[in-house]
Amino acid sequence: MKFGASSDIGLVRSINQDSYYIPVNTALPLFMVADGMGGHNAGEIASVMAIDKIREWMAENSTDLTNVRTIKKSIVKSVEYANRHIYNHAKEIEGCKGMGTTLTMLYVFDDKIVVGHVGDSRAYLITSNEISQMTQDHSLVQQLLVEGKISKREAKSHPQKNVITRAVGTSSDIEVDVLTLDIKKDDIVILCSDGLTNMVAEEELKDLFIDETDIQKACEKAIEGAKLKGGSDNITVLGIRF
Repeated sequence: MKFGASSDIGLVRSINQDSYYIPVNTALPLFMVADGMGGHNAGEIASVMAIDKIREWMAENSTDLTNVRTIKKSIVKSVEYANRHIYNHAKEIEGCKGMGTTLTMLYVFDDKIVVGHVGDSRAYLITSNEISQMTQDHSLVQQLLVEGKISKREAKSHPQKNVITRAVGTSSDIEVDVLTLDIKKDDIVILCSDGLTNMVAEEELKDLFIDETDIQKACEKAIEGAKLKGGSDNITVLGIRF
């Protein structure tokens, strides 16, 4: 398993509110991307806090990470733990009121990955020259799309594209999507914020990660591609090649 990650402020924003986590060693094979929201630097605080609290919880409870069932439970509990901290911090600190963050995370276990997801950051799987989105956006546009009220073409340029319907820290309760997938040799997984997916098409992303054998360089090239197309938001990309 080889992995890399990169984050960039983009060309428009004044601060980078994205955060990510890659493991310092493979004893805790945990990966995360978070995209914060809130006034001033509150979004940055929320995304950093989510990453820190989830890593802290997973590390302290690592002895429970022995099978897929307990890993799925641990992912939910870790996000709930982070949610409580962010929500309480936002209530106590005036400048942080209403802050929250997306969170897309995965844990590697044997030949499987367990993915946890809240918001509109995404996880993609590239396998056998195909790319598929593993997560479903928790956004107004996705909701309208599912209900058949707008087309995929309309969704790409919808004026409320950035309205998310679920985030970590914005309410006392949190619902976490959790899924498990089998992983084969040469599969590639990408975690990213919407600053990438709003700019770079899935097929372009697939070709870039397949053609570039250095996973760190692939992440950096993906960010450059998003900036060449306008870089209107913070951009974070995390890649894992199995």
